[in-house]
Amino acid sequence: NSPMVRFVTRLEKWSIGFADAVLTPNIAFKRLFASRSCRSEKISIVMNSPDSKIFDFQPLRSLAAATKGSNKRFVVMYHGSLVERNGVDLAVDAISRVRESVPSVELQIYGHPTPFLERVMASVQENGLQNAVRYLGAKRLEDLVGAIEQCDVGVIPNHRSIFAELNMPTRIFEYLAIGKPVIAPCTPGIQDYFNSESIFFFELGSPIDLARQIEYVFSHPTEAMEIVKRGMLWASR
Repeated sequence: NSPMVRFVTRLEKWSIGFADAVLTPNIAFKRLFASRSCRSEKISIVMNSPDSKIFDFQPLRSLAAATKGSNKRFVVMYHGSLVERNGVDLAVDAISRVRESVPSVELQIYGHPTPFLERVMASVQENGLQNAVRYLGAKRLEDLVGAIEQCDVGVIPNHRSIFAELNMPTRIFEYLAIGKPVIAPCTPGIQDYFNSESIFFFELGSPIDLARQIEYVFSHPTEAMEIVKRGMLWASR
């Protein structure tokens, strides 16, 4: 309700009214624009999607989930922009909560360094999580494929925000293309494309619920594989 937001919304309406056609990246954004700026028929969706030459959908492998008593690490992976809204700090919090039930758990973080990441890694040191959280730097998309192949589950640990509720993260498709389970927030932007039978949902902004889903994927590798299969079918359509 601020004057600036009302002004920008008015500019949106003028801009859409002036245009002959409108492009937006997902159903949630189309629904929002149509509700306040134009008829839905004027809006077309062109989704953000992975480069198919890099993230080509692969045959599903058996999930290499860790088992109790195993020396293998159970790798939870985050890759993307290391800014506060994307919630890598929530992932660190979730990892601290599952260490007792999943002692082999390890969070691997990929992305360009930022001041926010520095604060997160400082908290890792302060809380004695050095053996459970690793920052592995930025990688080219081509190199990320190999990192995803070695992980057990990918996470989209967003903080609660209006944008997070509408957004449809491309990283979901990147994990599924390599045949990996995905834990993502239960938001309208994602639920327009996936349901609980195709990816793992957690309550947006909740490290407790994120930890619960990490524990589930670890403890139920067979069930997780079935959900990945359905997710791959949805994502490859």
